[in-house]
Amino acid sequence: MMTKNTKEAIILINMRITVKGPFSQLSALLLISLIFILLNFSSCKANREENPVIPPVTSPLTRDYIGFGVITASFTHITEDPAEDSRSLGYLRRGSLVRVIRRQVIKTKDEYVSWVLTDDDKNAAQLPAQGWLKEDVMEIYDNESKARTASESILKTVKSLR
Repeated sequence: MMTKNTKEAIILINMRITVKGPFSQLSALLLISLIFILLNFSSCKANREENPVIPPVTSPLTRDYIGFGVITASFTHITEDPAEDSRSLGYLRRGSLVRVIRRQVIKTKDEYVSWVLTDDDKNAAQLPAQGWLKEDVMEIYDNESKARTASESILKTVKSLR
């Protein structure tokens, strides 16, 4: 038993386009291509729901810093430049809290090392205002309260070990 759609499909298959003249074949090909393109575009627009991109609440692009770092190594030197052989500006102990301003990856002979530029705006550690630390000596948090909680936890652990 044939349905209406089946009959229409058979009729479309059996239809032949008869063209005459030197440019008729090209015109027919262009016409068929144009119909195909129009059908394709019209099917793309059908019932499409748009999902807007919503930026995070605290976008890093709107802040002047990346986050807050808590030193996890027993101590580390803060340096003038992001390099192993750079001049030391002082050191930070485990649990120290710093604001991270910038991240920079430096290629050494064997590997890539991630460095962060820190800013001690409150000068709590009695260090120069800015200096570089290796990123692997700290944990970075997106806000100061999380970093303070982690710092306090580390300091309690250190005091209990003494």
